[in-house]
Amino acid sequence: MSGSCAASGEEVGSRQRPQVNEYKENETITSVSLRPIQSPVLGKSDDFSGLSPYERKRLKNISENANFFASLQLSESAARLREMIKKRQPPKSKRKKPKKRENETGCRRSMRLLKVDPSGVSLPAPAPQPTLVVDANPLLPPGPLEMTPENRDDNNELFKEFLQTWTEMSKTSTVDTENKLSSIKSYKGNLSDMAITEDTVNKVTQGPVSSMALHPSETRTLVAVGAKSGQIGLWDLTQHPKEDGIYVFHPHSEPVSCLYFSPANPANILSLSYDGTLRCGDFSRAIFEEVYRNERSSFSSFDFLAEDASTLIVGHWDGSISLVDRRTPGTSYEKLVQSALNKIRTVHVHPVYRQYFIAAGLRDAHIYDTRHLKPRGSQPLISLTEHTKSIASAYFSPMTGNRVVTTCADCKLRIFDSSCLSSQVPLLTTIRHNTFTGRWLTRFQAVWDPKQEDCVIVGSMDYPRRIEIFHETGKGVHSFFGGEYLASVCSINAMHPNRYILAGGNSSGKIHVFMN
Repeated sequence: MSGSCAASGEEVGSRQRPQVNEYKENETITSVSLRPIQSPVLGKSDDFSGLSPYERKRLKNISENANFFASLQLSESAARLREMIKKRQPPKSKRKKPKKRENETGCRRSMRLLKVDPSGVSLPAPAPQPTLVVDANPLLPPGPLEMTPENRDDNNELFKEFLQTWTEMSKTSTVDTENKLSSIKSYKGNLSDMAITEDTVNKVTQGPVSSMALHPSETRTLVAVGAKSGQIGLWDLTQHPKEDGIYVFHPHSEPVSCLYFSPANPANILSLSYDGTLRCGDFSRAIFEEVYRNERSSFSSFDFLAEDASTLIVGHWDGSISLVDRRTPGTSYEKLVQSALNKIRTVHVHPVYRQYFIAAGLRDAHIYDTRHLKPRGSQPLISLTEHTKSIASAYFSPMTGNRVVTTCADCKLRIFDSSCLSSQVPLLTTIRHNTFTGRWLTRFQAVWDPKQEDCVIVGSMDYPRRIEIFHETGKGVHSFFGGEYLASVCSINAMHPNRYILAGGNSSGKIHVFMN
């Protein structure tokens, strides 16, 4: 009996082994389907006594893997289901505003604000109003202007005495300047005696100094200053305190680029401005009389063609030249010609042969003969073409006119020999000098000393601040140092025609005077 049971158990075991062996060891996870499968659950009731421990462990791992993949499939299905539900939800609609009833009374509105006529007809559109363009520097009205000081009351006694002083100085000194020419040695000695003090430094105008002139009086020291703001300041250094001797007028609306006392009547001062006006300040009548006016063209410089100051030559920024006769009624020109220059910065008349004048352009300086000027295409008699950059000024020597000094932006002062105007004007000397003043300083202009025509005066950019004098040979003659009283650059300088008095102006309207 026992033998038959044993035989039957072996037969059962032989039938079950092939079913277990159909799970091969090299079977991978990727071959398992993601669909739910019925996996055997290993419980206590199952009899795996006939299996080896390895087979039992393997069956357990297969069951756990199948359950894991089934859970993944269920989670993905739930996510797709949530997404489908979300898409099927209807979009949120905005609440519609209720329609206004036709018979409902609305808010009252002004028909004037709606630009509707009471009868219900729309009013025509208003005509567009012209926009007013306010000029920053409005042109002053034509005709004479009253000489009213800006810094004082025109009715006080000081101003009346001031006008009386200028009126009495109607005659110049008749001393022959040729007898006053001195050697360089004595000239240096006189320059060394000149000094600056606190009383000879004062602010005269509000803006930068653009021009300056010294009155030829032998008894009083009077300085005239033209400013970039259009002001003209007059300073009498004999008044104490020094503020009582300053009077400021405003006869122009733009920079005053040229300023001269009349050689025939020093009680008159002539001023030229960029605003296209040339005026004469007459202190005997206390007015600024209009000599020449041209609103279509801006002026740059002027000079006296005649010694009695009856005729003038005026340079324009557009390269044209005007000849003005003060004896003719009106404020127009006698002749207007176009030069060969695109721009004119300065004009200066020959002191001996007054039919000749020199005009400084952009990079060339031309010498013209007034007898051969044409309305169009006027050609120069001689051209000075040695300059490489912009020219600031060109002036004849004051007594004989045998020399010409030019100031150029290439940091050079040039001296030319103009003793023979029928031929070329050769270059004699080139003086290295820093003329790069920048944007905020007035450009340097080298001018001759009217007492010593072989020496030129020019400002300096060097430290300490100074005003320098050079000989026509290029050698330095003298440097004016002012210490604490000269702490800025003096771009514009002027020397007294007979006395040893030098005045320099800076870009803040302050005047520095050296005198012995």
